[in-house]
Amino acid sequence: MWAIEHPWRPAERSLFAETPAPLLGALALAGLGALALVELHALPEAALGVAGVAVGQGALLATALGWAGAGARAGLVAVALLAIGASAAALHPVGAVAYAGVPLWLWWRARRGAPAALGLAGPVPWGAVWTGLAVGAFLGGHLLISVARTFGVRLRVDALDLVLAAVAYDLGANVPAAEAFFRGALFDRAQRRWPLGAAVALSTAACVTRYMLDPRLPKSVEVIVGAAFYVTLLAAANCWLFRWSGSLLPGAAAALVFFTAYRLLSPP
Repeated sequence: MWAIEHPWRPAERSLFAETPAPLLGALALAGLGALALVELHALPEAALGVAGVAVGQGALLATALGWAGAGARAGLVAVALLAIGASAAALHPVGAVAYAGVPLWLWWRARRGAPAALGLAGPVPWGAVWTGLAVGAFLGGHLLISVARTFGVRLRVDALDLVLAAVAYDLGANVPAAEAFFRGALFDRAQRRWPLGAAVALSTAACVTRYMLDPRLPKSVEVIVGAAFYVTLLAAANCWLFRWSGSLLPGAAAALVFFTAYRLLSPP
């Protein structure tokens, strides 16, 4: 009778369960070490950019993989591939093609069914992918028109090598890390324990915070407000795409198209 009145319920796991804390700690120390060495002129300034990509994007991707049960080794591989891509891009814009190693590795793991919990396994939901492309094109087009009319900013056609290098960074580092963590990991966990609106709000707020803290974002009020507006819309739309399709690919398509439009803008 007591067992019927007091049924056993398994303890609810923490939202941050399976976070690869040792790896994240090592990344933080590596980032601080790189900063110190650059300040002491023991390393060139470019080393700080390489460390920023490996530490920042690596932490997001490694955490997402850890939450999906991939283990610390997968996180180490992700960080290493990001570091290789960033190092090659620092040497020459063409070297940014090395960022392709990250999505190719994730695709290889998806073929083996490894990151299924992140929405990277299974058949490609082409209908949702086309919808994601449309979402990204709409937001990116609106961004280009708004910035051109408001600030008179023109398209960046005089440095296509730098534009392509930036797009390669988005394809191989920025988009995979952001979508894997903010949608495939954080949003997916949050929606399983809280109302949908709360899950979307948490994922979107975390995503916007990540981009607002980006040291490469120009620190003018207009740019910050505009970036927060568009990233909020993109992040919320990608949560919906992930919930609808169960895949990261539609949101990744939307993000890649949007950031490609952003890269076409001349820096202020």
